[in-house]
Amino acid sequence: MIVMGIDPGYAIVGYGVLDYQRGNFRTLGYGAITTPADMPFESRLEVIYDELSFLLNKYRPESMAVEQLFFTSNQKTVIAVGQARGVIVLAGKKAHVPIYEYTPLQVKQSVVGYGRAVKKQVMEMTRVMLGLEKVPKPDDTADALAIAICHAHSAGSLLNKDLLRRQG
Repeated sequence: MIVMGIDPGYAIVGYGVLDYQRGNFRTLGYGAITTPADMPFESRLEVIYDELSFLLNKYRPESMAVEQLFFTSNQKTVIAVGQARGVIVLAGKKAHVPIYEYTPLQVKQSVVGYGRAVKKQVMEMTRVMLGLEKVPKPDDTADALAIAICHAHSAGSLLNKDLLRRQG
């Protein structure tokens, strides 16, 4: 199963693509889509859509896992990230890739085994699980790989649930 994990943003969109077979991960690619701060916001959204569409076409994932938004105080930022996230979901939909969403708590639980793990723990476990020499940079990239791991671990139960729904 090829999974693309996405850490949404408008300045940096982290992505990670994994092949998950019989409990083993193979890293196919990872990186970040970046947009300059001085670029008009609408153009930034266009860059995100175009580059993500290119990546979806290149890797042809069977599913896309996107982190759900979590914010505490800055409403202006969350609205902009929400708009970028909408563009990300649209790119996946247009590429006919099923989209799954996970909370930061679910990702931490899946990767570290503890929902209150700190970012450094998640990043190190991601590195170890994927057999990478070092933690990918920027952090958004490591986060995207962790989201892909979370989906790979969850996919079996999601597929079983889907199968049961169709049989019932």
